[in-house]
Amino acid sequence: MTITQEQATWFAQTFTQLADNVERSVLGKRHVVELVLTAMLSDGHVLLEDVPGTGKTSLARALGQTVSGTNTRIQFTPDLLPGDITGMTVYDQKTGEFEFHPGPVFANIVLADEINRASPKTQSALLEVMEEAKVTVDGVTRPVGSPFLVIATQNPVEQAGTYRLPEAQLDRFLMKTSLGYPDHAATVRIIGGAATATADLSPIIAPNAMVGMAALARTVYVDPLVLDYIARVVEATRTAEQVRLGVSIRGALALTRAVRTRAASQGRTFAIPDDVKALAVPVLSHRLILQPEAEFDGVTADAVIGQVLLSVAPPVDQPAN
Repeated sequence: MTITQEQATWFAQTFTQLADNVERSVLGKRHVVELVLTAMLSDGHVLLEDVPGTGKTSLARALGQTVSGTNTRIQFTPDLLPGDITGMTVYDQKTGEFEFHPGPVFANIVLADEINRASPKTQSALLEVMEEAKVTVDGVTRPVGSPFLVIATQNPVEQAGTYRLPEAQLDRFLMKTSLGYPDHAATVRIIGGAATATADLSPIIAPNAMVGMAALARTVYVDPLVLDYIARVVEATRTAEQVRLGVSIRGALALTRAVRTRAASQGRTFAIPDDVKALAVPVLSHRLILQPEAEFDGVTADAVIGQVLLSVAPPVDQPAN
């Protein structure tokens, strides 16, 4: 079943309401807010990388307040252990039985704050739950619920006390983006107290409604011409001379999911090549591993994806449902 025009219109209106509510707390960052919402409604996770003080944590908390589900925050530190994230089995002396104590990952929205300050072993505790929304402890697998979104923040790897995220961990994030500093007008509003405190935001959507929106997004029509375009973009990343390892099949599937959600957020029942162009950088760039020579020359993954989009021709005929 394909999404109807009436459903697409409702989806776009609700998406706008969600973005408006989050932007009350995070001023001047509408594009990033929409990217994060797109990731959540695509059953994906988001990595926010930026220098301290740009509002990464505020954005995650604002989204948590907007959805009336369960929200947790994990402050990643060098001494954090995997059990501190997933939970652990504890022996109860009164009952004489082992009892599972769930960790903070059992929530609808999990803020993994400064994720790259924990050791790679601790970071790996998120691999299974981000891929399958399940946690296995002592041989027992438990679902964490739905919807499930991890919003991770990290400081640039050049900063002291940080670890580079493993490629397998990066690939679990549907998008990687950054907030950057607000423009002058937004800065004036922020320091003037115009931003609403995240704790004062009112929830405007229930978790089951978010699940319903995500299910609707999955029914958006993607023409074979657009699918071919996505495949050619992904394949071009593997042959680019600056790239040592290109985008995987997981990346191609992630881009397709995000394209469907973006189309619905625009009130359309079908995807177009512009959806691919708008999402290619945040969805694909963090999945590239560049050649050492290219990194030394200052080449960035974002620039490589930009060049790929210029070199790969989009479909001439505009697809329609």
